[in-house]
Amino acid sequence: MKRINFKYNITFALIGFMCVLITSCDRELSDDVELATFPVTPDIFTDNPVGLTDQFFESFDPATGANTEAFGVDENEAYQGTTSIRIDVPTPTDPDGGYVGGIFRDRGEGRDLSGYDALTFWAKGSTTTTIDQVGFGTDFVQNKYAVVSENIELSTKWKKYIIPIPDPSKLVQEKGMFLFSAGTQNTNGMGYTIWIDELKFEKLGTIGQPRPAIFGGQNQTAQGNVGTTLPVTGLAYTANLSNGQDVTVLAAPAYFDFETSNPFVASVDETGEISIDGLGEINPDTGLIDNTATITASLAGIQALGSLLVEAVNIEVISIFSDSYANVAVDNYNGFYEPFQTTLGGAINENGNNIIDYTELNFVAIEFYGREGSAVMPIDATEMTHLHIDIRVNESVEASDYINISLHNNFTQATEVSGTFPISGADLKSNEWVQFDIPLSSFIGLSERDAVGMMLFVTDGTIANVALDNIFFYNEQ
Repeated sequence: MKRINFKYNITFALIGFMCVLITSCDRELSDDVELATFPVTPDIFTDNPVGLTDQFFESFDPATGANTEAFGVDENEAYQGTTSIRIDVPTPTDPDGGYVGGIFRDRGEGRDLSGYDALTFWAKGSTTTTIDQVGFGTDFVQNKYAVVSENIELSTKWKKYIIPIPDPSKLVQEKGMFLFSAGTQNTNGMGYTIWIDELKFEKLGTIGQPRPAIFGGQNQTAQGNVGTTLPVTGLAYTANLSNGQDVTVLAAPAYFDFETSNPFVASVDETGEISIDGLGEINPDTGLIDNTATITASLAGIQALGSLLVEAVNIEVISIFSDSYANVAVDNYNGFYEPFQTTLGGAINENGNNIIDYTELNFVAIEFYGREGSAVMPIDATEMTHLHIDIRVNESVEASDYINISLHNNFTQATEVSGTFPISGADLKSNEWVQFDIPLSSFIGLSERDAVGMMLFVTDGTIANVALDNIFFYNEQ
């Protein structure tokens, strides 16, 4: 039996690359040639914006709910000098937008920041809370060297914040000077004010213990069809500050150098996608076909923690929810059946990995039959032989607990038939992913599967908190 193996304990995005050696016929540059350089200006905002566009705050798209009226300069508050940046985080119901965020962009051709090792600023709030995101490298064009630090703790007193640069040598022409995003998720919808001052790049010389990571620093495995791609997830960079504090940022793929152990099986492009290129070749040592490749990475010469072992396969798949295959359209991942259903949740992003997360589960359905006249079509699984699903119980689990999975053909029609496959708590693990490959013939009662339109999960509350991933039908050839 061919199995589909995915392990997503943590996910972030990965990029690998195939080295391409290009023999150039260009004449070597003379020693007299002077290469173009760019300003090394470190300051972004002191008492005024420094070298930024005339309207130096460029908001995120208002269509996403970004409030363009919540940003300004405060002449009555400053950490140093006479003014500071003032951000009035709006309430979710503000008619101008329920959050505030955007970037500061260099107005010229960009700056050479290779001589600095951190973005620093002073900030305080009108209340203690967290700033959702701060960073740099986002310019609304390529965002090639974007760095983001999340959930910055904010106090009511001025405090200095340090965002390390993963590899300063990359930033020789950077336009993305600053990024921030703030909402009221952590203040129960109450608006508040953030002040920021002395925003600049610095060469601190005290940042150490660099620890790049891919896939959240874990060694993961995955299978993929030839001709498909896998997402590269879990790119991060951790450094230690002079006060002993570790700071971890999300780093763009361009900071990393990627490598594949077997280019006959998998390669990685600069956008962070792993391509499954072939089923491999015969290993001369074993005489067997080697259809695996290990993707690794380094940053500034430092080996990154984590890897991905890719196994190339060639199977037919109809995917309902997976980062590895193109998913069919669904009506929802939680039908919210009233009044008896208690289940909350649905599809979320967990550390860069898309999963389905349910809480207060008694029963819940994933619907894909065209609910309320939607254009979603039910799935013809006639040629499929198995259902694959990964399940992680996010609480303690007992042998007497269970999850019953039901498939419904011609759902809501007079010709509806269904079948159920029970999963015992003894086959599940607490806080660990468990993979299931279930023959469709095991769904007793599912006599037809040419129009499967609903997948039902029933626990009756024996398991209340659960995560699902990699849900797809496949044909075991």
